[in-house]
Amino acid sequence: MKNNVLSTLFVGIDVSSKTNVLCALDFQGNKLLSLKTQNNQPGAEAILDSIVTCLNSNGLKYVVIALESTSFYSTHIANFLSSNQDLLFFKPLVYCLNPKSVANYRKSFVDMNKTDPLDAFVIADFARVGRITCKPWRGAQFLALQRLSRHRLHLVECITREKAYMVSNIYLKFSELAVLDKDNKPFSNTYGTTSAAVLTEFLSLDDITYSSIDDLVAFVSAKGKNRFANPYETAKLLQKAARDSYRLDKMLYEPLNTSIASSFNIIKAFEDEIKTIDKAITKTIKGLNTTEYQSLISVPGIGPVLASGILAEIGTISSFDSHDAFAKYAGLTWRVNQSGNYSADDTRMTKTGNKYLRYYLIEAANSVKNHVPEYKDFYLKKYSEVTTHQHKRALALTSRKLVRLIFGLLTKNQIYSSNKVGEV
Repeated sequence: MKNNVLSTLFVGIDVSSKTNVLCALDFQGNKLLSLKTQNNQPGAEAILDSIVTCLNSNGLKYVVIALESTSFYSTHIANFLSSNQDLLFFKPLVYCLNPKSVANYRKSFVDMNKTDPLDAFVIADFARVGRITCKPWRGAQFLALQRLSRHRLHLVECITREKAYMVSNIYLKFSELAVLDKDNKPFSNTYGTTSAAVLTEFLSLDDITYSSIDDLVAFVSAKGKNRFANPYETAKLLQKAARDSYRLDKMLYEPLNTSIASSFNIIKAFEDEIKTIDKAITKTIKGLNTTEYQSLISVPGIGPVLASGILAEIGTISSFDSHDAFAKYAGLTWRVNQSGNYSADDTRMTKTGNKYLRYYLIEAANSVKNHVPEYKDFYLKKYSEVTTHQHKRALALTSRKLVRLIFGLLTKNQIYSSNKVGEV
């Protein structure tokens, strides 16, 4: 921190849905202010007045305000204090801290009780001793885009949960379709259009088993819109899977059909909402940080949605001093496990950073490796180095490589080129 710490007030705020509890310390650790208010506009104004009064009465020139990043409850108070005109004279620095970092720091206070005032004290002391490593709150500039990109991830997770939930129903109705190896499956995607038609339009497996192969070929071709390279072979695999599957009591077929059809309808609804969100994201990003946006979408495999998700979480690349700091913020780092001459080969990703940014970086890496030969070769190399967690490890390391590229492009305001311009 560049400010004169001896003239700085360190404020910690414990945020909850209903209240904000404040504790303020000077550099020597003296408690100068303690306050509890409602987490609303009047409460924020009371906090502001108390902070300004404390600064003036103690002859302090600067203020550092730290609060835990407690979902969306900290957004309003962080915005209010970082942009208020009455505090600008004191050059306020507002930080939203990772709760895990604060919780680990709290452990240094032996036998401390767990109360809101003490939580606020710990946060203030965390700031006082210089443990803050994150960047100051950027304000609401990227908040709209962030809400859209995070809502999109929420919808994706809803689809994933629904697919996981319906596995049991699919297995009960069509056991072989759920467990067959990839080479013996009639459809590459169990949740695809043709598979959905098979699971919902045939009441029982006997309808498939005793259908003529020509009828099944016609059904598969129609539902697959003639996209199957060999519909006859697909129909044969489908009929064999139906023949080898368990049979159920007839009274179960209709309830299972209804449940499976409902799940497919839910997935379709979520997918339609994702398309709507994608359009809103594309519209929102156009008037925001267009230079960095153009740099990102110039990378093959990174489209408007992935670029917007990354920018919504980082705001501007100037917030990071290096690609290492960028990767650490995303949680794309690995802990060293070493003792004496021993160094473990199996190390875990920290995952203590921004989970949304990490998601979009990993998704971007997964896409880029399918478009850029260099990244595909790197992925395959890392994939072949181990025998466990091959895909996850290779994709995570590819994501870390992509971080270096993105950091280089954004810091230099460059467009992607295959000659490694932008790599640092």
